[in-house]
Amino acid sequence: MTGKTVLLTGASSGIGLEASVKLARLGAQVVMVARDAKRGQAALDDAKARSGSDALSLLLCDFASQAAIRALAAEYRALHPRLDVLVNNAGSVSPKREVTADGLERTFAVNHLGYFLLTNLLIDLLEKSAPSRVVNVASVGHRSGTMDFDNLQFEHGGYGIMKAYSRSKLGNVLFTTELARRLAAKGVTVNCLHPGGVSTNIWSHAPRYARPILALAKLFMITPEQGADRIVYLAASPEVEGQTGGYFDKNRRVAPSALAQDEKLAHRLWELSARLTQLA
Repeated sequence: MTGKTVLLTGASSGIGLEASVKLARLGAQVVMVARDAKRGQAALDDAKARSGSDALSLLLCDFASQAAIRALAAEYRALHPRLDVLVNNAGSVSPKREVTADGLERTFAVNHLGYFLLTNLLIDLLEKSAPSRVVNVASVGHRSGTMDFDNLQFEHGGYGIMKAYSRSKLGNVLFTTELARRLAAKGVTVNCLHPGGVSTNIWSHAPRYARPILALAKLFMITPEQGADRIVYLAASPEVEGQTGGYFDKNRRVAPSALAQDEKLAHRLWELSARLTQLA
C-alpha cells in the first residue's frame, strides 16, 4: 500500500481504528475520519503509536449532517491530490426514531446516505486515481432488511432499532452493486462486506431489554482486530484486484439476500438517494 492514500470513516474506535492501524503498517497514507475531535485525536495518537507510522491524519465529520459530509469532501480534496481507497465504515443505530437536521431518519441518513453522498462527492478523484477501490462495511443484518419506499424512513410508523439497521445495511449492499455497475469501465472496484459479529460499541444505545442478550452475545463475538482484517482484505489484497460488485463474508465472496440482488430495486434506491442528498 506504499504510495496509496486511504480515507477511512468511523475511525475513532472499533474496526475503523484497527483497520487504520493495519493499513498504515502496510505503508498507506491513512486519513482517519471521526465525529468527535477529542476521541478522534486519541485514536490518531494510538494509531500512530501502534503502527509505527506518521503517515496518518485526522478529519472530522458528523455523518448525520449532509453539510458536514460536503465539508469533509471539500477538505479532503484541498489536502490530497488522490484517493486510492475509500472505506465507508461510519455507522450508527438509534433505539427510537430520530430525525437529523436534514429531516431524515438518523440510521438511514448515517448508514446509507452517508456512504452514498461522500462516495459520489469523491467519485471523480477515485476515477483519477484508478485502479482504486471503494469498500463499504455492510452487515449480515441486510438479509432481514426490507426496502418499503412508501415508508422508507418509518415516517408512517413501525420503527424498530433492528428494522432500521437492517434496512440501512440492505441499502449498503444495493448501493455497492449499483455503483459497481456505474463504474464498471472506470477502473474503480466497489465491494462490501460483513465484518463479522464484532464486539464494538455500536450497540451501546440498544434498549435496556436487549442489553443482557448483547452482553451474552459479546462472549461469542470476534475482536475488532479480526473484523478489521476483513476490511483490509478488500482494501489491500491482490486477491480481489479487479473484482467488483461483491458481498464478502469471512473474505469469501458470497451471494447476498435476494432483495440485495434486485437490480431494479438498486436503481430505484439510487435515484431516490440522489434526490435525498440533493445530487439530483
